[in-house]
Order: sequence, then C-alpha cells, then structure tokens
Amino acid sequence: MTGRRLRTVDLARVAGLSTQQIRNYEGAGVLPAAGRTESGYRVFGEAHRQALLAYRALVRGYGPVTAARIMRTVHAGDVPGALALVDEAHAGLHAERAALRATGEAMEELARQAPGTDGTRAAGGLRIGEVARLLGVRTSALRVWEAAGLVAPPRERGTRYRLYGPSDVRDARIVHSLRRGHYLFAQIRPVLAELRREGGSEAELRSALAARAGTLTARTRAMLAGAGRLHAYLDCLDGPDGPDGLDRPEGLDRPGPDRPDAVSAAGTTTGSTAGAPEPSAR
Repeated sequence: MTGRRLRTVDLARVAGLSTQQIRNYEGAGVLPAAGRTESGYRVFGEAHRQALLAYRALVRGYGPVTAARIMRTVHAGDVPGALALVDEAHAGLHAERAALRATGEAMEELARQAPGTDGTRAAGGLRIGEVARLLGVRTSALRVWEAAGLVAPPRERGTRYRLYGPSDVRDARIVHSLRRGHYLFAQIRPVLAELRREGGSEAELRSALAARAGTLTARTRAMLAGAGRLHAYLDCLDGPDGPDGLDRPEGLDRPGPDRPDAVSAAGTTTGSTAGAPEPSAR
C-alpha cells in the first residue's frame, strides 16, 4: 500500500469512533479489507479513510441499513448495483414528497368545500347513496374505494347499512379529489394515512405538513452530501492512485493486462477477508 499508513486508532479518530467500531465496519464490509503487518496489526490507508467518511455521510442521508448495503455492494465489485441503491433511495424520497404534495392539495380541496356538508346529522351519519349524491359519484365507486381500503365507514346495527360520519365523508372527498387528479390508489393511501395520523385542526395539520416538508428537504440535502462523499470514494478506487493522489487499499486493484484476475472493487488481503472471522482484535 502506498502513501500514508493509518493504524486502527488513527482511522477511529477520523470520525470520533472507537477502534472496535472500525473493526466492526471492516468485518461488515463497510470498509474494504485492511492490510496486515507481519505481527498481525491492521494497516489502513487514505482510501479506507475515504470509505469511512463516505459511509458516515451516507448514514446521515440514507440511514444505516441502506448506507451499509451501498458500501458492501461497492466492495463486492458491483458499483452499478450500489448506484442503483442510491437511485432507489432517491425515488423513495420523491414518492414521499409527491404524497406530501397530494396531501396539501387535498387540504386545499377540503377548504373549498361548503360548510355543513361534512356528513354530520342527527341520525349519526350519511348512507352511501347520500354520500354518492354529495360527491357526484356512483355508489359503486364508493364500494370500490372501500374494497381498496381507502374508506371504511362503519355499519349501522341491525340494518348493516353503511353510515358515513364526518371523517368518513372527508376521506371520501379526498379520494374523489385525488382520483380526478389521476392519482392511483397506491398514491392515495399515504395521503389518507398522513391526514389520519396528524388529525387535529386544519391549522395543526398545515403546521405538521410544513414540518414534514422541512424534514424532507433536510434529508435531501443530507443525501446529496452522502452521494458526494460516495462519488469521491469511487474516484479513489478508479486507479492505483486516484485523481487526487489517493492510495488504493490492497485488494482493490483495477483489472488490467498485468492483472487479469484482479477484482475491480473488492478483494482480499493477506491475513484478512472482509466479513470473515478475525484472527485477532488488533
């Protein structure tokens, strides 16, 4: 290994971790396999430092499970697979943002509804035909929405007729509004779940949605920072000496005419294999 050598304790200090956590990271494949001295001590390099910084940054945006999967996939030699995991996480965040936007649209639709049409009445609610006329839909549509788990009106004792209370009518209004906007059932479910989870007044719900939007923005920025660190680490693995003169860990040599059997983004080093039992805790 060329360039600066780092001991386990040196690498631990980079991220304020314990030496045991560094050993755990290597054993889990989050870090590439370390070299060993003749006496069995681990020897790390700048590329290991880059891997550690990449993982720690990925954790903040993608969470520990996805971050570990990304790093292990890189070290298994499947960089495209690792990038696919990144894409998947960003797609999931986009879906959350779309659901949040749909919830806001549903809130606006509810705010435009005329007062006194929430399904409240002395008898305890509206029957399915009354709700259908209120929304301007067929009763069959309401039954389809119920079968899909979007609305769940209780049944009247004895007659077993559906009785839509205020919250049931609200849910039906939201479904109707979003269906007119060409939202699929799978996209509507998280919207209803959000409204039911937050509950409270309209002002409280708007405040909760704003807070959720802020959380998504913070996650997006954290994911961008993590992706940037991952990009720097992949650059480190692109050649024997990366674009910034970063040394590559042993076992991560690039395949070429002189090393046709080399592994591009994973491998083993003398005395250690990522994920295998350790001969010592040094």
